Amino acid sequence: MTAHTAIKNTRKADHAIHAQFTSRFSPRGFTEKTLTEAQLLSLFEAARWAPSASNNQPWRFAYGLRGDAAFGKIVEGLVPFNRTWAEKAAALVVVASRGTVEKDGVETPNAWAQFDAGTAWGYFALQAHHAGLVAHAMGGFDAGILAKNLKLPEGYMLHAVVAVGEHGDIDNLPEALQAREAPNDRLPLAKTVAHGGFV
Repeated sequence: MTAHTAIKNTRKADHAIHAQFTSRFSPRGFTEKTLTEAQLLSLFEAARWAPSASNNQPWRFAYGLRGDAAFGKIVEGLVPFNRTWAEKAAALVVVASRGTVEKDGVETPNAWAQFDAGTAWGYFALQAHHAGLVAHAMGGFDAGILAKNLKLPEGYMLHAVVAVGEHGDIDNLPEALQAREAPNDRLPLAKTVAHGGFV
């Protein structure tokens, strides 16, 4: 039994959208299959084309492939719960952004840096989905350890660590995680969208 036959996707869009949006989710199970650098670079290429305020492109990514030293440096910064499953991914990617932008030789705050970095991550995740891979972003990490291990430049902020790879059989996950290995639902639009003002 494979993960794909064991998992039932009950998501249903209320309005017409492309199936990529309801079929993509963030599982925790991975196969032992590795990724090549070229496969990973195609995901970064998609992120590269994300919209960006004034085209500043403040997002930055640092990555490691399972088995190399960079991967170990990222694993070291994960909280124990995330480490148990994320260290089995084929690659780990750390997402950061530059909090300032240079204007006329002066560094000024970039209020849209995090917004733009989130958009770039979204493009990355959808490209992974199109490639038959899964990408799970997590906020459970020690920012101090990652900043030190990855030599984060001054003025940059860390946002997430993303586990990437081929989706594995849910039976290989700890029992407590198996029930969570399914697409979850979303709030109805009436809870998040309103004409003329915020809900």
